[in-house]
Parts: sequence; C-alpha cells; structure tokens
Amino acid sequence: MPYPQTTPQSIEKLLQSRFKDEGFLSLANLPKPSTFKDMDRATERIVQAIHRGEKIMLIGDYDVDGVTSTTLMKMFFDEIGVELEWIIPNRFTDGYGLSPNLIPRIVGFDLVITVDNGISAVEAAQLCKEQGIDLIITDHHIVPSVIPEAFAIVDQKQPDCSFPHAEVCGAQIAWYLIASLNTALNTKVDIKSYLGMVSIAIIADMMPLQHINRAMVVAGLKLLNRSELPAIRAFMEKLEKVALNAEDIGFQIAPVLNSAGRMDDAKWSVEFLLSRNIYDARVRLERLIDFNNERKSTEQRITDEALARLNPNDKVIVVAGDDWHEGVVGIVAARVGRRYEKPTIVLTHSENGDLKGSGRSFYVCNLFKITEPCRPILNKFGGHDAAIGLSLPKENLELFRKQINENYLAENYDESSFDPDVIGELSYSHIDFKLVNMMKSYEPYGQGNPRPKFITKNVTIEDVADMGKEKEHRRFSFSHQGITQQGVLFKTKEVFHIGQNVTVIYGINENHFNNRITLQLMVEKIY
Repeated sequence: MPYPQTTPQSIEKLLQSRFKDEGFLSLANLPKPSTFKDMDRATERIVQAIHRGEKIMLIGDYDVDGVTSTTLMKMFFDEIGVELEWIIPNRFTDGYGLSPNLIPRIVGFDLVITVDNGISAVEAAQLCKEQGIDLIITDHHIVPSVIPEAFAIVDQKQPDCSFPHAEVCGAQIAWYLIASLNTALNTKVDIKSYLGMVSIAIIADMMPLQHINRAMVVAGLKLLNRSELPAIRAFMEKLEKVALNAEDIGFQIAPVLNSAGRMDDAKWSVEFLLSRNIYDARVRLERLIDFNNERKSTEQRITDEALARLNPNDKVIVVAGDDWHEGVVGIVAARVGRRYEKPTIVLTHSENGDLKGSGRSFYVCNLFKITEPCRPILNKFGGHDAAIGLSLPKENLELFRKQINENYLAENYDESSFDPDVIGELSYSHIDFKLVNMMKSYEPYGQGNPRPKFITKNVTIEDVADMGKEKEHRRFSFSHQGITQQGVLFKTKEVFHIGQNVTVIYGINENHFNNRITLQLMVEKIY
C-alpha cells in the first residue's frame, strides 16, 4: 500500500482529527469521583476505618502503575497522619496482585484495599471474607465473567459504572479515591500536587493520551518539572534535565522504575519514590539503575539466544528457552517482533516445569484473538489485542506453535509492510522549525496520539559514523532533492555505505547541543 504525499497542512489536519470528538480537555473537565460505581461506598468504609483506628493494608502491583498507585496512597495517608501498611507482591514468589499467597501476611487486618489489581482475585477475596477482612478493590482491568466478592469494587470497566472514560490506569483511580477521601475527611490536602506521579503511570501504562488522560499528563508534567519530591529531583539530576517530557518518562524513567519488579522486588521502587530527602533518593536511584543495567544485559543475552533459535518462516514466532529470566521475556518478545515484523511469543521454563511467557503483537494482528482458540492446550492465558501472558505444558509447545500459526493464516491479515503510524511521504523541503513547532502543539505524544512518523524515498547516504560504547548506534548525513538532513539510528548492527540509495522511516526532533538547536531525524528503519 503506497503512503500518501504529505505536507505541513495535511499533517496538522490529521493531528487535529485525533481530538475531533472532545478537543483538548483541561482539569476542569474531570468527572466527579462519585461517577465511579462503588466509589462513595468505598470512601465511607475507609473513613469509618480511619475514625475507628482499624488496621488497613494496601496491596499494589509490581509494574509502574502499581508502584505509583501504592506511592500515591501511602503519601496521602502519611499526609493526613493515618497508618497504612502496604505490600507489593513479588513477581517470582507471590505472583500477580491479591493472591492466596498473600493471605498469611494480611491476617489480623480489618480492611484491605487493592490498587491496580484485584478484579480477578476471586479465591483471595473469599479467603479475606473467611478471615473477617473487608475488601475494597480498585482496578482498571477488564472485568471477568466471575468477579470477586468484595465490600466495594471500583473499576471503570464494570458495565453499570457511569464514569465516562474506559481507558484510565490504576493510579488515576487511586487518585480519584484520594480525592473522594480528601473531601469526606475535610483534610484539605492539595491533591493536584499528586498529578505528577499520576502522569508517570498514565504514560508508563500506555493509556491513550486523549480526553482526561491528556489533561492529567499536561498538568502532571508541569508539576513534575517544579516538583520538590526528592525522587523526582534525583531523576532530573541523573538525566541532566531541566524539564521532563512524556518521552523522558516513557523511555527513561518508566524502565528504571519497572526494573526492580522485573529483576528483584518492586518494593525498592516504592521506597525510592517515597524518599524523604535527596541523599536517600540518590542512593536508592542507583540501586534501581543497577537493576535496570542488569535487565538490559539479561534482555540482550536472551534476545540473541532467541534470534538464534527461532524459525523465521513462521507467521507467528514462538520461541522457548530453558533459563530465560521471566521478568524480561515480554521485552524480548517486543524486540524480536520488531526485528522480524511479526507477532512473537517468548517462553521460559518455570519452576513447576511448565512453559511460561509473554507475547507481543505486530501491526494489525490481534494476538489475543488468535491465541484464544488455543485455550484447551494452555494452563493460563490473559491479555489484550497487542500483548498476552500465558503458560502451557512443555509437551504442548509444538502443537501450540502449529495451532497459533494456523489461526493467524485463517485471519487473512494484510502482510504488506505498511506502518499505520507513518503519516505519509515527506519531502525534506518541508522539514523546518515551523513544522516542528506545529507538531509540538499536539504534545504529549504516546499511546493513542503517536508522534508523527514519515517516510522519504530516494535518499542518499552522504556520510555514516558509529556511535556508542559498543558502536551499536549510527549517525547519518542524508540528502534528498539537494537538501541535507542529519539523522541518528539507535541499536543496530546493520552496515551502511556512503552513496547508498535508501528509503528512510523517521520522526523529527530538536537536538540541543553546545547551546545550539538543530533539527534531527530520529530514524526507525532504513531499507
């Protein structure tokens, strides 16, 4: 499918169309907390527990959304002077969310609140009931056919919930619960100040940056950039940034916060975010950076091994290893998928002898849909269109590989290398600061509002040089119709030659260096 020719005018028209239904909302447009089903009921029970001096336990999750949700709730309870215990389940020993494994640690508490998990915790909810523990679930995930028995369930995806936005994350719901408690308790905490932390979760959990999500991120980024929180100051010091944008959070901050849960225990990330002084924050950030460096090297090793083992002729790549770290198999699936431009599932042997892992889709393939018919040969399976988690007996591996590839073929997917995020074919004559400034006005970019990408054909490589300690990046000078542009391509082993005629897919950004601002092509693909 050919890409259309595009101009600055057509680019702006397309960007405007992404917001045609609601425009740019502001914080004034935020719905009231009471529009959530059970929000008032949950609030009344927590207020009662506070007034009675009951023991309250919070259960979070080990990803960035769960970590920030836990941090927000702890910050609020600390600010109002109320004791709140918290647990972030360990990925490797506890499993996901509120599970039966956690019950021995919450026996003796009067009230348990979940953030970013719980909507599928049927067995654990029953055990809470048997122990006389009231359970309040706050979650944002899809509601299963059988839901837990709880005192209150706050989840915007419940069919009888009147909250108008389906795609919000766990930290947003935690923030709404805090807002509701703040009103009910008349504590007058500045809850707007918490939006910086909320914005990190919205971006990291890949919520669409539209409607209230965009409004909360725009406000949150402004608050982060003048935040006095030691953790945020430590991050900005480390990144040598005077201002953070959405991409800084998505590509720099979120991976570091995620790494503790992937490699060891997410409690380290919560403790970092709760740091009370810059000295503790710096030390704790170094620990997280160590985890992230370990994650990167582990991810690279497994990626190399997976690339050596896979069958490149499969329509859906399914590859398994013996001792691959289960905390990074999802990232490896995404990297292998990008390399081959195919849906990819990466599995590793778990302690019980099963294969366990994650899958990532590519382009138009609905990975959840083509995996669903394989349920009879799987032990566990869940996820959504673009990402899945699963486990299966190892003896079913080849049958699974065969079935999922047959399911893919039955869907008759368009296999042209058409990238839906590429707006169109752009002449270098249109690339200038005016274009970049126009595109800035539609920031923040991310899920649901992807940063514009372009394609230019018949480009000549005028110069190419290696960058990076491992010489894994490339810097280019390109020319097209007599106009020269500079570009960079990260993480590639491909060899390019001066004089080579190529097609380039890229974004455009400003490069700030030595007090000079220049335009730079952020190259995604060259062929």
